[in-house]
Amino acid sequence: MPTAEPTVAPVLAAAAPPRRWRLSAGDGHELQVHEWGTPAGQPALVLHGGPGSGCSPTLVRPFDLRRWRVVGVDQRGAGLSTPAGATAHNTTAHLLADLRTLRRALGIARWVVVGGSWGATLALAHALDEPEAVAALVLRGLFLARRDDVDAFFAAAVRDGEPAWRRWQAEADAAGVRLVEHLAARLDAGGDAEQHAVVAAWWRCEQSLQGGVAPAAPPPFDALRQRYRVQAHYLRHDCWLADPPLLERLHALPRVPTHLLHGARDRVCPPDGARLAHARIAGSTLAIVAGAGHDPTHPAMMAAMTAALERLVDDARLETAR
Repeated sequence: MPTAEPTVAPVLAAAAPPRRWRLSAGDGHELQVHEWGTPAGQPALVLHGGPGSGCSPTLVRPFDLRRWRVVGVDQRGAGLSTPAGATAHNTTAHLLADLRTLRRALGIARWVVVGGSWGATLALAHALDEPEAVAALVLRGLFLARRDDVDAFFAAAVRDGEPAWRRWQAEADAAGVRLVEHLAARLDAGGDAEQHAVVAAWWRCEQSLQGGVAPAAPPPFDALRQRYRVQAHYLRHDCWLADPPLLERLHALPRVPTHLLHGARDRVCPPDGARLAHARIAGSTLAIVAGAGHDPTHPAMMAAMTAALERLVDDARLETAR
């Protein structure tokens, strides 16, 4: 399989401030929608990770916004959507329904779907849910939402992380539950000090595993608590993608250009998952990006994403999606 060489991503058109508006999703949820680029450009849906992370300007850095119309949405409970951190009426099925509502509201027939980590997972689920709506897929750092993947992440935290992880594992064992279930309960009902400890340790563990340069300081506590509350809610339920497993459903994806990019040094979502998906998605391409981990801002990954999107926007097969 090809290995993308670490190069510096070109400087693309400067991003104007996004156009933002609200979408009522029902069940008391209101979603924040972000639009970048030119309304006449190739439509693209960009899906953030987490679950629970929310949209970020980083998501649009690989796009030439002179040629793309990029739509992002803060998923239920995430980012600027309200209620913040809410887990009620918040499942993968709800998110897929929201994407159907969003596409109809925008009047877009088909779009290129781009996502990283959980965003890549949701992109695959969306393509299975609405195959006629997807013109192409560009997926970075694929997460397959398997229970083994989740448990391996937390096992690494317990093995290599700070002492609090071992204490939480012991408490989970004593209660007869998985560690992610124990942490979800703490984030739902624990006191502020308890939640702060979980949030800080989880963030530091992610930074150590993703293979990028950690920010100088974590985001504000309330933003991280919102994110990990939603993330723990999804992970404890196997993201509602276990029956049947997502990997076993990939043969049913629409036959559209599908490009997988995965960091060779990704320890959050190891590359073997992308290799398994590549083997099951007919006509897909896979690039293992040398030097990159799970961090989307790594120069090699940013360059690989930019190159994939530049090739795709020139693809004559996408003309009917405009």
